[in-house]
Amino acid sequence: MPSKRRLLRTLLGREDVVSISRRYFVSNGFDGTLTSIGVIVGAVLSGVPDGATVIAIGLGAAVGLGTSAVWSVWEIERAETRAEILWIEQAMLTDLDDTRVQREQRGARFVHATASGLGPLIGILIPLTPFLFEGPLLSMAEAGVVGVGLGIGILAVFGTYMGSISGQRWYVSAIRMALAGLVVAVINLFLPG
Repeated sequence: MPSKRRLLRTLLGREDVVSISRRYFVSNGFDGTLTSIGVIVGAVLSGVPDGATVIAIGLGAAVGLGTSAVWSVWEIERAETRAEILWIEQAMLTDLDDTRVQREQRGARFVHATASGLGPLIGILIPLTPFLFEGPLLSMAEAGVVGVGLGIGILAVFGTYMGSISGQRWYVSAIRMALAGLVVAVINLFLPG
């Protein structure tokens, strides 16, 4: 077990691993947040009677997007790293099974898939939290407004983070990302049903 912890520390210290994981986390978190905003607005406008139903619908979306994020990244990274190992094996004329290179690539795949799965879970679950308080504290409409606000806030945080690591003006990146949530909410307002 200590060797797995050491491997994880090593991988989290490598910029190539962190960079790819960050991309998967933010990309899938963006998708999850926009999905959550769409679910919230659609549920409130279509007359869903209570917050528990909205949460149930959102959890279904979280399971679907979370599974998709983990599974797809696992398979994508598996194919990509396998192709890389085959290339190295051909160049070195040696078998790399059960070597440090193979263990690190398998570990990196685990880190990428985990980050990829966490993104949509955060993006969906946080905006759904106001619906836990529907009834005693909030009406459905109020829970919807707070949930959409939380979703837009999460998108702004993603934008701030990406802007800060890329040397851009963080507030411009925050506004650009948050705008996507607002666009999804407005489009949903005009959908039939």
